[in-house]
Amino acid sequence: MKKKQDTKEIILQCATRLFQRQGYNGTGLNQIIEESGAPKGSIYYHFPNGKEEIAVESIAMMRKMLMEGAEKDLAEKNSALEAFRYYIHNIAAVFDNQGSCAEGLSVGLIAFETASTHEKLRNACEMVFKDCQSLYAHRLEQWGFKQERAEELGVTITAMIEGACLLSITYKCGDPLRMIAKQLEFLLDK
Repeated sequence: MKKKQDTKEIILQCATRLFQRQGYNGTGLNQIIEESGAPKGSIYYHFPNGKEEIAVESIAMMRKMLMEGAEKDLAEKNSALEAFRYYIHNIAAVFDNQGSCAEGLSVGLIAFETASTHEKLRNACEMVFKDCQSLYAHRLEQWGFKQERAEELGVTITAMIEGACLLSITYKCGDPLRMIAKQLEFLLDK
């Protein structure tokens, strides 16, 4: 039984990396099979509903990585401005080191290309965005922001980070993220 779990995990890790690098439509089952080294039958054993099921579980994996990183980074500093700058600079550094493939940092690409064609994937991406917004709002409330303002800022910061991640993928560096980190001073002014 352990081997089956390992195979499923390997397939998911490979698929997650491919979906983040190439998007959903640019990634085929054969490529996932080839790059994961998994037997073809194991894909259908672990994911009987095919590529869409793999993508839903991959998005859940992305969510877990993203939330763990955000929670850790946002707990490192004593003010909202310091914490969000620290968090965003850490994301930027990943893009500097990995170029156009910064795994676990953004579901924007897969959300954009599947939102109108795959309702299950749209829902999974929506939950990632909402979880980020909720985490950011919760932390902002802990730093003294009123609930309504914190919720608005949660959406705004999520949109800024996702947009800057898209630019960072395109530019193959984290500079767009650093630019939004500079603007946080104006955004997080109470």
